[in-house]
Amino acid sequence: MARRLNLIAAVGLLVLACISLVAADKSAGCGKNPTIKSQQYTIQVNGKQRQYFMKLPDRYDKDRAYRLVFLWHQLNGSAQKIVNGEDPNRGGALAYYGLPPLSNNSAIFVVPNGLNAGWGNQGGEDVMFFDQLVKTIEADLCVDTKLRFSTGFSYGGAMSFALACARPKDIRAVAVLSGGMLSGCAGGNDPVAYYGQHGTSDSVLNVNGGRQMRDRFVKNNGCTPVSPEPQPNGGQSVKTVYKGCKEGYPVTWVIHNGDHNPSQVNSGSSTPFAPANTWEFFSQFS
Repeated sequence: MARRLNLIAAVGLLVLACISLVAADKSAGCGKNPTIKSQQYTIQVNGKQRQYFMKLPDRYDKDRAYRLVFLWHQLNGSAQKIVNGEDPNRGGALAYYGLPPLSNNSAIFVVPNGLNAGWGNQGGEDVMFFDQLVKTIEADLCVDTKLRFSTGFSYGGAMSFALACARPKDIRAVAVLSGGMLSGCAGGNDPVAYYGQHGTSDSVLNVNGGRQMRDRFVKNNGCTPVSPEPQPNGGQSVKTVYKGCKEGYPVTWVIHNGDHNPSQVNSGSSTPFAPANTWEFFSQFS
């Protein structure tokens, strides 16, 4: 009888431990009535005033832990332009990079605004901005702290890459659209799930730079390199899912024949493929 009671007690402790682990994935803001709304905010970081926009899901539930998705703008862009969206037929990005319609209200979106319309990340100040945003948002809103994501085009892709390098424990996955090594890479030796997309005709940030960024995480994630280098199929993009990666750390690479463009489409289509590819990559994690 004593052995049975001890077994029951042990099982009970195991259940409590499992519950504790699940609860630990929830931010401190879970269960609180939020003060943050879908609007613009200002915060002081490293002695500078920084701006950002928030977009909450429809019918936000204070007890549901949401994904947290950071969206970084390109050089000479702005957070406001990401919120509003620009004409994709003229090389502009869809509003919020086209992700909210695909998210089914499962994500909170954060759109930071860069200093000097970019992400120079001098002295790591833009990574500090990210750190402070995570702290501020998660103290007020209900976030699954294991499901933070980052994406952006051009300089915004560079910033997402910088976060993958500097904050691998804080970012579940990144999607780098036509990025380059512009925001640094402090650290950069740990695995992070990585989606990269680039055009072979990119006249702003050469595709070779995008490949080098990708290959850092092919190595970090333990994936098997691909040879020969994937090429677009005429006007069709080609998606390569790397094999042999560490469990939970996939790498996907999409190559197309276009220029420096966040809204590239496949021949015969009018729908940019980056949003669906990005959301497919992010939503595999739960």
